[in-house]
Amino acid sequence: MSDKKRTVWNIFDRIEGDKVVWIIALMLILFSIVCIFSSTSRLLEGTQTRIDIVRSQLFVVLGGLVLIIICYNIKSIKFFRWLSKWGFLLSFVLLALLLSKVNLPLLRSIELNGARRILQVAGFQMHVFEVVKVAMVMYLAWALDAFKKKELKWPEKDIWKKIAYIYAPFLVTIVMIIPGSNSAALFIGGIMFIVILLGGGNMRDMAILGVAAVVIIGACWGIYEISDHKYMDRIGTAISRISDHEDWEQKVLDSRTGSSEYYKSLDKIRQPYSAKIAIKEGGFFGKGPGQSTQRYVVPDISEDYMYSFIVEEYGLWGGLIVIFLYVSLLARGSIIVRNCGKDTYAKLSVAGLCLLITGQAFLHMFVNADIGPMTGQTLPLISHGNSAFLCFSLAFGIILSFSRIAQRRIEKEQRDAQPLMELKENVQAGLQDLDDFESGEMKDEEEENLQEIELTDEMNDYGV
Repeated sequence: MSDKKRTVWNIFDRIEGDKVVWIIALMLILFSIVCIFSSTSRLLEGTQTRIDIVRSQLFVVLGGLVLIIICYNIKSIKFFRWLSKWGFLLSFVLLALLLSKVNLPLLRSIELNGARRILQVAGFQMHVFEVVKVAMVMYLAWALDAFKKKELKWPEKDIWKKIAYIYAPFLVTIVMIIPGSNSAALFIGGIMFIVILLGGGNMRDMAILGVAAVVIIGACWGIYEISDHKYMDRIGTAISRISDHEDWEQKVLDSRTGSSEYYKSLDKIRQPYSAKIAIKEGGFFGKGPGQSTQRYVVPDISEDYMYSFIVEEYGLWGGLIVIFLYVSLLARGSIIVRNCGKDTYAKLSVAGLCLLITGQAFLHMFVNADIGPMTGQTLPLISHGNSAFLCFSLAFGIILSFSRIAQRRIEKEQRDAQPLMELKENVQAGLQDLDDFESGEMKDEEEENLQEIELTDEMNDYGV
């Protein structure tokens, strides 16, 4: 049978891989374009207009789509495996450059809000932690698969292989992230821990690994205290956010309007309170696109508080649609993992990336609803941020590529599969006779034979 004629109308039918994941990615990208356009004037610099911001976002979106399409068209798992084994080395080099405060003409470590998280490479700012998230998930998927397949040649004992290729990279990455962000260290560490657990980590080793991570965090706190709060100052930030029981709202009410104490107290509650106000004012249907008022109050609404902005402008329905998209990604990810068969690397990669995207999305939503301290985690593929958008686009591209490969494998198995049993000719004939008899279509000769049999039976009954 000849193939269907290729037209614009059946282009979606020709797309391979999980079409639901394609729809989720495109929906999130559309949300990003619309929300960045109307989210905040803080992004404007000099004589820029909102059209300039949208134009800039469109270039980033185009770059993200190119990454997705490139990854989607890679049909070799081996190529991804080869790249993944360098994930820890890439993460280590980037984090080392960040911590070393490198300051070269084309490469510079940038400090922002008292922390170093950004490397500026020839004018482009790269958020290092966003790269590390994806790179370490892919690396651990490779390391766990290589250990399971006995591909790691050195060292000889299995326990030392686990330490060298799995546990040590896990702990080193956490240690190098802590000086820049405690929340990022906990979140990335949690995702890596889950990937190791899914990869077959036994409970004894996982317990030891968890204790080691706690000891490292305790050591960082000790350094912070011994150095009289000069080193590991992000530990102090985390402690203040967790242990801060001051009623800043009451202080705002009690302070004289315009005083330094009034503004200090107001700054403490400005972002979380404004985010909750945005959610409340959004109501059921929202204020409508471009009608947000809290975008003038919350300076980081296009990044850390994007979900609050979506609810304010698009209401409860808009917020539920966003939640539905991320939950759907997690559900489709579980199906793709099941379709990957016995390929541990593919299964761990897809599971880890889906957990990374969905987990960060819900962590962002919890912070916006004032459930837990502020973490600075953006809404994947929606919030403003070039490097974050590109890294999550890369993650979506890998998921789509693996779903495409899995789909082709299933189709091949279906083509090669043989029927479980073949009906013999006499069985088929017997079934046909039974069908004819039940339908009253038995031939005359067969009816005569049946009558003879019945007559013989009657004669036997009378002893004839």
